[in-house]
Amino acid sequence: MKTADASHRLGPTADTDVLVVGAGLAGLHTATLLARQGHDVLLAERRTGLAGAIRTTGIFVRKTLDDFPLPPEHLGPPIRRVVLYPPGLRRPVSLTSARDEYRVGDMAPLYEAAAAVAADAGVRTALGTRYVGRQGGTFHLAGRDGPTAVRARFVVGADGARSRVARDLALDRNRHLLIGAEEVFEVPGSDEPPTFHCVLDPSLAPGYLAWVVNDGQHAHVGVAGYADRFPEGLRRALERFGASAPGLAGVDRPEAVERRGGPIPVGGVLRRISCADGLLVGDAAGAVSPLTAGGLDPCLRLSELAAAVLDEALRTGRPDVLAGYDGAALRSCFRGRLTLRRGLARVRTPAAAAAAFTLLRTPFGRAAAGRVLFGDRSFPDPVRG
Repeated sequence: MKTADASHRLGPTADTDVLVVGAGLAGLHTATLLARQGHDVLLAERRTGLAGAIRTTGIFVRKTLDDFPLPPEHLGPPIRRVVLYPPGLRRPVSLTSARDEYRVGDMAPLYEAAAAVAADAGVRTALGTRYVGRQGGTFHLAGRDGPTAVRARFVVGADGARSRVARDLALDRNRHLLIGAEEVFEVPGSDEPPTFHCVLDPSLAPGYLAWVVNDGQHAHVGVAGYADRFPEGLRRALERFGASAPGLAGVDRPEAVERRGGPIPVGGVLRRISCADGLLVGDAAGAVSPLTAGGLDPCLRLSELAAAVLDEALRTGRPDVLAGYDGAALRSCFRGRLTLRRGLARVRTPAAAAAAFTLLRTPFGRAAAGRVLFGDRSFPDPVRG
């Protein structure tokens, strides 16, 4: 298997079947699937290494673990227990599944492993290479070896929530965003079961939640919410939460921690995510659950559809095939979650959150929370016509 850190050197010009911009899981998976079909794929990533500038918490749900061959050595212990806390952390609701529901990925080696798989499939990955923009039928990159003009039959925007590829292709762009920040550090072993702690408090995390994931190997401590509702700023909110975060009794926070953060699209899959020149995947396409803000399962599933559509377009020479990559059709599957997102966005005070939390203590509320947290649903697998 080829090494993940071998960066392809680019000259002043390059030709390829597909230019993929962004080497997150969505870009890597799309590129790998296309290369396995025999297509020439160039993957441009602005980071000089895939182990740095990680943004995701890395929580994989059971459906993802069941359906995708993730390297088990890069996954933390299974998590079955979720504890939901109201403001003040009093009288939490604890839910425990009979099945392994979550595992937290060690994202740096996971990205590197995925990059090695991509390289082995034949993907040419150019690290330290920034997407500059499009001029006519040429896509421009800027890397360590200077500028490169790329002639590609199609381009894939896997370049995050604020996608420049989406702008250049005149596709839809994310308008509904949360911002999140997280600290990650190693923890000693514990007699406590691996647990996902969620705090619903709009004074800490306006429009979303604060969390602690402690799987006995690592702790992830984070907050997220709407940017304009953090009166003290996101960093200060994280510091305040971290000082009294649940699930860390007896754990000394080290001086050196890994810090993550970035925008999270929660407006649902965008309606227009393809055109005759290319398409969007992952966060760029809004492929994130509007309610839970989970994006790893959607990014992998949508990437499989994207690769299938592009493969057909390349084999047949028909760019119009990309019209079947329809975000509006996928969006219809998210009506319930979009409604719940709008409801959560309206909870603006701790008192309102505490009042809503009383429902979670009822049998109906616990059952509804169990369906959201432990359900069998995942990102829809659309049927192509």
